[in-house]
Amino acid sequence: MKMLDLVYRTMFAELVQRSLDASFEMDFSTAGNFVRVPVKSRDYWYFEETQPTKTRKYVGPAHDPEIAKRVAAFQEIKDDLRARRKLVSTLTRQAGLMAPDRFAGDIVEAMGNAGIFRLRGVLVGTVAFQTYAGHLGVRLPGASLQTGDVDFAQHYSVSSFVEDSLPPVLDILASVDPTFREIPHLSDPKQVTQFENASRYKVEFLTLNRGSDDHADRASPMPALGGASAQPLRFLDFLIHEPVRTVMLHRSGVPVTVPSPERYAVHKLIVASRRQSYANGIAKREKDVHQAGLLFEALKVTRRQTDLAEVFAEAWNRGPSWKEAIKKGLALMQDKQRETAVTTLREALSSIGEELEGLEKDAP
Repeated sequence: MKMLDLVYRTMFAELVQRSLDASFEMDFSTAGNFVRVPVKSRDYWYFEETQPTKTRKYVGPAHDPEIAKRVAAFQEIKDDLRARRKLVSTLTRQAGLMAPDRFAGDIVEAMGNAGIFRLRGVLVGTVAFQTYAGHLGVRLPGASLQTGDVDFAQHYSVSSFVEDSLPPVLDILASVDPTFREIPHLSDPKQVTQFENASRYKVEFLTLNRGSDDHADRASPMPALGGASAQPLRFLDFLIHEPVRTVMLHRSGVPVTVPSPERYAVHKLIVASRRQSYANGIAKREKDVHQAGLLFEALKVTRRQTDLAEVFAEAWNRGPSWKEAIKKGLALMQDKQRETAVTTLREALSSIGEELEGLEKDAP
């Protein structure tokens, strides 16, 4: 695994900054244009859209300086969108970074525009993993893995006290695909944590498990999620603590919030150890440990061992069940990848003066 050339790493950093700077709600869609229309010897501004049908909205007289200023600013935003599209194209075609599949990208973009990340939601799962190549400045071969779902996580405390909310989630998803429908939760049909379209592509909302595992099958109402509830999951508090902002290489760049790569890697070891031994569970387990192994290697290549060491030590010291889960996750790796992961972890831990006995001896 090698780092990207400096020019591409600089380009990605610029895209992240410009995407974050532009992530605000606009009164007018960038899919349309301001047009100057003469009416009885005077000019007026109208806003014109051609999709799904051609429409015009009155804006105001052309001589109004405030309106003229807004029109000019709008054009600058559109020009920046075109420039950012070129950056995304260069990063995917020349630098070899992976873009998400278009459908997943459209879903994340729609949710982002609706406010999921402003409300401190976190994109998790494989779609989040695909953003780490650019974020770390390396090529991740596993970033091409496709998935049939998009997952978002949010703290219950944030959802309860933020005093704001997304629009209805079903409306947001229907703007991407009108076949999306609500899936009633198994333990409480009045609650909805998942949405599914006609192709069985799922969007799911997750939150921290605030009680014992006995309550893990109960949906948690989430006031900020536009009528959706969330599925409580153990270990999620570790995963989404101190997330990072980056950009998804979709269209002109979609600003997102994802778990830090070091937390994602350690979390995947833990999750892999808890997968059930049936066909789908085994496939997910293999993907979990593969992603973890790639991130361990990427963090070593990019000299982020200290970040990895601090996060790993935090998980290791949370108690016996966490230690056993981590060791089991490592044991599930293929020999070469496990050897690389353990070596990386030991080198990382030595950088902060930590030694963890038992990390290697129980691995086959």
